[in-house]
Amino acid sequence: MPGDPGPSSRVQKIAFLSSGTDEADTALRHLVHRYGNMPTTDADVIVALGGDGLMLQTLHRFMDKGTPIYGMNRGSVGFLMNEFREDSLLERLQAAKPSVIHPLVMRALSLSGETQVSRAINEVSLLRQSYQAAKLRISVDGKERLAELIADGVLVATPAGSTAYNLSANGPILPLNAPLMALTPLSAFRPRRWRGALVPDRAKVTVDVLEADKRPIAAVADHFEIKAVVQVDVEMDHSTRLTLLHDPGHSLDERILREQFGV
Repeated sequence: MPGDPGPSSRVQKIAFLSSGTDEADTALRHLVHRYGNMPTTDADVIVALGGDGLMLQTLHRFMDKGTPIYGMNRGSVGFLMNEFREDSLLERLQAAKPSVIHPLVMRALSLSGETQVSRAINEVSLLRQSYQAAKLRISVDGKERLAELIADGVLVATPAGSTAYNLSANGPILPLNAPLMALTPLSAFRPRRWRGALVPDRAKVTVDVLEADKRPIAAVADHFEIKAVVQVDVEMDHSTRLTLLHDPGHSLDERILREQFGV
């Protein structure tokens, strides 16, 4: 296409980040010696060396900048990462396929009356803080859908996060481009047969904490935790676009599809 700079335009300036482990730091030194290292403020692409934890941290760190992130696995879990290789990095970046995801916005009201806002790439979780089960009321777009859920908690997951905590809680795996969010209970006691729901990704999910003083609840957006909440609103932020880069044949939507078949 005339005037289209092509994919190579995004890989002229690379910034490398390490998770700080010995393995990741060794990879960082070798790659920087071979390809150089730009400041993250000037980079066309960021190469993250670590595991999924580093990928989530990097996505959060550059959420407002929108710089594409290409991860190479130098950690214990690498679902979001590409295979690590030192050679042919420029060619791999040029051929990489983008996956665009949107974060969740959590607005949490605490017992003290303070409202805090945070974003989550994987999920927003409400978790009991004591030995007593949580009692929660769930509404979608202002309409009550479940008057009382007695459980260890509940979570709202994005399609990208549906293979993380949500899957461990027996929630559904969502295709990356599905216009949905997964609403999944954690060890539900009543209603005993309620396994969760799929809600439109344009909806607002509101969770009210019943008996909040007696049964304290924490709200967690990825790694950001707010204790003693009384109400939490969760929506998807469609105005924020996060771009992950993956090698051809190993895109994020392909990996999510493989998870559904257990391969």
